[in-house]
Amino acid sequence: MFGPSRQVPSQHSAATVSFPVAGSAVGIGLISGVVNLLALTSPLFMLQVYDRVLASGSVPTLVGLAVLAAGLYAFQAVLDALRARVLLRIGERFDGAFSGRVYDAILKTPLLTRVNGDGLQPLRDLDSVRGFLGGNGPTAFFDLPWMPLYLGICFLFHFWIGMTALIGATLLIAVTLLANALSQKAVRDVSARGVTRNAMMEGARRNAEVVRAMGLQGVLAARWQDANSAYLDANRKAGDVSGGLGSLSRTLRIMLQSAILGVGAYLVIRQEVTAGVMIASSIMMGRALAPVDTAISNWRSFLMARQGWGRLRELLAHVPAEASVLQLPEPGRDLRVEGLAIVPPGQKSANLAGVSLKIEAGNALGVIGPSGSGKSTFVRALVGVWQPVSGKVRVDGASLEQWDRTLLGRHIGYLPQGVELFDGTIAENIARFEPGADPARIVEAAEAAGVHELILRFEKGYETQIGESGSALSAGQRQRIGLARALYGRPFILVLDEPNANLDVAGEAAVIQAIAGVRARGGIAVVVAHRPSAIEAVDFLLMLENGRQKAFGKRDEVLSRVLQPTSPGASRGFPATGVGLTPLRVVADAASAPAGPQSNAVEEVPDGAH
Repeated sequence: MFGPSRQVPSQHSAATVSFPVAGSAVGIGLISGVVNLLALTSPLFMLQVYDRVLASGSVPTLVGLAVLAAGLYAFQAVLDALRARVLLRIGERFDGAFSGRVYDAILKTPLLTRVNGDGLQPLRDLDSVRGFLGGNGPTAFFDLPWMPLYLGICFLFHFWIGMTALIGATLLIAVTLLANALSQKAVRDVSARGVTRNAMMEGARRNAEVVRAMGLQGVLAARWQDANSAYLDANRKAGDVSGGLGSLSRTLRIMLQSAILGVGAYLVIRQEVTAGVMIASSIMMGRALAPVDTAISNWRSFLMARQGWGRLRELLAHVPAEASVLQLPEPGRDLRVEGLAIVPPGQKSANLAGVSLKIEAGNALGVIGPSGSGKSTFVRALVGVWQPVSGKVRVDGASLEQWDRTLLGRHIGYLPQGVELFDGTIAENIARFEPGADPARIVEAAEAAGVHELILRFEKGYETQIGESGSALSAGQRQRIGLARALYGRPFILVLDEPNANLDVAGEAAVIQAIAGVRARGGIAVVVAHRPSAIEAVDFLLMLENGRQKAFGKRDEVLSRVLQPTSPGASRGFPATGVGLTPLRVVADAASAPAGPQSNAVEEVPDGAH
């Protein structure tokens, strides 16, 4: 119905995405065949009434024909209802076959490329295809092949009755082809304008606080109104085409039925056919042209479904399903990075390259460097959010792609800079929405993050609903609950990206305690930080500069290279060094200046660091 599956080349694979409909199509075809044969009941009943009953005046014959017709009508109604139910379930089957893949692709696409417009468009495409498959549109395609049967019977009645029906069918088929030619671009424009409009609304909704605080309502509302007007204009043009051609087809069908009556009446006057043939041929003509009329009225939804299916095939081919991998033992030995290079989604050049290091269990790594040096890119690669263009991230010797992502995810705790929580309770968020989560493990994670007492101060405690994106919480509260989520289940690797950005003194202490706890139980902690407090809890440091590894090694040794002594009145430095030092934000920039032989600290890694 939507055309054969085609192969779509991609950087990942050239996958064929298809939906197995052969068996269902055969079943629907058989039901449609019986329904179309039963549709002959009405014209044949009229033919017998006019030519046999009225001529003979036999009431028993009329009663017998009426009972027979009633039974056939009832059987036809049952089959029509059955066909509608089967089509609805075909739509549900289509959704069941692809909804999981579409959900996965929607989540993966922002990690692979820059998403422009409405990120949920694939879901709307899925809905449009399912809606068409479960509606009346497909019945027209199954009924159209039966048109020759009705036209053939019209020719059996009389040559000119058949010719009139054939001319009418040709005209309606031409209208259908015209509808296809005129509607494709219009429907495509409606979809594109709708994507733009929805994306603008979603962006404003996500940033409602900024919009309100900075008085951007008027400006953004005007932009959205412009986009909405463009959408309505495209929708009006598409509606005008489909509505106009639909009205034309209905009018033509009525005119053709009247023409059949006129031709039949003329032939009756000339005594070439009977009155029953005249009435029956009119009904036969209406039945023959009904599929064409249905197709035209559903043509817009058909085009939307076909274009949506094309976009879905392309999306799913570019974001193939993850291959199954052998389940590996739980990690517990080391984390290695080998020649890592990352190109962020939507960009063409790497903003991080040449990073290599090894951290063994029981150690913590601090990542420092000026803004834009690639720190967040590095941690995204560590947890498998962004895929490297070269190099590997290995956990216990196995690269990330060799791990089952769901299983490995249980052993990784990740706290990004922008903490996003999900609509649900605090307990559900901490437990990562794990079904049947052990309450003791939830409390343990909260205590490890130092947020247990804070949660208990809420009226409903752990059962507090936090709202979409944690909107009911402050930034600091979201960050600490996010830390508890990262610590849930005692993950082997804990990755924290600016964990103390929104925290007070107690929150910073909780972060340091969490890092120490991970080290104490034989895990690995990786923390990106600008503040000295977080660096106190690590024993190794990685310094990045301009997307390159500037230095890596034991904390104090790296600090001694990249930090400079200050005068007694300078700002406070890192207490762990034992001397007054300039703040890391300042000296990280100074580190980019030409230095002596020790500047290239990658080759000077202390023994045991790799």
